[in-house]
Amino acid sequence: MKRFEYRRKPWLQAARDALASGTLGSVASTAALAAAGYKETGSVVAPTNAISHWYWGDRAARHDEPSLQYTLFGYATHHVASIFWATFYERWFGTAKDRGDVVPAVAGGLAVSALACFVDYKLTPRRLQPGYELRLSRPALGVVYGAFGLGLAVGSMFNAAARRRA
Repeated sequence: MKRFEYRRKPWLQAARDALASGTLGSVASTAALAAAGYKETGSVVAPTNAISHWYWGDRAARHDEPSLQYTLFGYATHHVASIFWATFYERWFGTAKDRGDVVPAVAGGLAVSALACFVDYKLTPRRLQPGYELRLSRPALGVVYGAFGLGLAVGSMFNAAARRRA
């Protein structure tokens, strides 16, 4: 049995690697938002539109159709936030995935996702909260955050594998 050794990745390298892991985390969680949105609201974009409520107000959270104003702005906000959280993932757990340690890499992704959820809903003012909670149930939010955590780990492992091949 391998012994897990904890080492932190330098911030600059973590930020670079976060572009890949954060992107896959963003895509995975957006797919979960779309599926949950379709199931719970009948609209695949309603939860993504709701993300832009921090800028456009609650009318964004009530908008069900795709739009440049709400959907694109909501996704861009979500993507930037995903890369932000991915930087912490890469800093704290990136060396585990670089070595191919899958369990710590996945556990780390889920831990960072749980931290993001805690910060989003316990420490952040309502206007700056993600917004999809305005359209989705709590169980759906759990699926979205779980997809984000798994996306961080998988994106990070793909990035590490590509680096090893290069």
